Amino acid sequence: MFSLEHLLEQSSQLHRHLCPRQVLGVRMGLYAGEILNLELPQSDKRLYTIMETDGCAADGVSTATNCWIGRRTMRVEDYGKAAATFVDTKTDEAIRLVPRSDVRCLARDYAPEAKNKWEAQLIGYQKMPGEMLFSVHHVQLRTPIESIISRAGVKAICDICGEEIMNEREVKRDDMTLCRSCAGEGYYLIVAENFLLAQTSLIAR
Repeated sequence: MFSLEHLLEQSSQLHRHLCPRQVLGVRMGLYAGEILNLELPQSDKRLYTIMETDGCAADGVSTATNCWIGRRTMRVEDYGKAAATFVDTKTDEAIRLVPRSDVRCLARDYAPEAKNKWEAQLIGYQKMPGEMLFSVHHVQLRTPIESIISRAGVKAICDICGEEIMNEREVKRDDMTLCRSCAGEGYYLIVAENFLLAQTSLIAR
């Protein structure tokens, strides 16, 4: 296991500076490993992380755990919260960690030398015990972790747009196989009249 100082240095290299949320992310990942009794950063893919925001905290968690979007050991469910759920894929144990509501105030007690609130958080978050930094809840995922991870090599083709769909993310609608966008769950609309009409007609069925 790497030291906190080493992990913070690695995280800071991603941003060219170190900020309090990176510290929170690194501490969150390490504390999750402690609770789940996992050695981190992991060398395999046993731990899976669901982040509730992107940005600095997510990079801190990734650095501490070696869970990354590109390794398919992390996903972002954007709730705008510096929280994360950590899943031991071997045991299915899942815990959700979120910073306690009073951590900003408590940080000052651990960094009396700080010149301002930002510096107090930067220093204090490194020194505070994990149980003072985070609230921990055991949780159950609404979607089984096996479905989230899916199976390697499984692919489908959308019957409307013709695009390839990986990781069993297709949607079945009557006798059609659709991507989430063509099924009306997309985050975008293609600005092409005929395509929009096809989508609108299918969704209305």
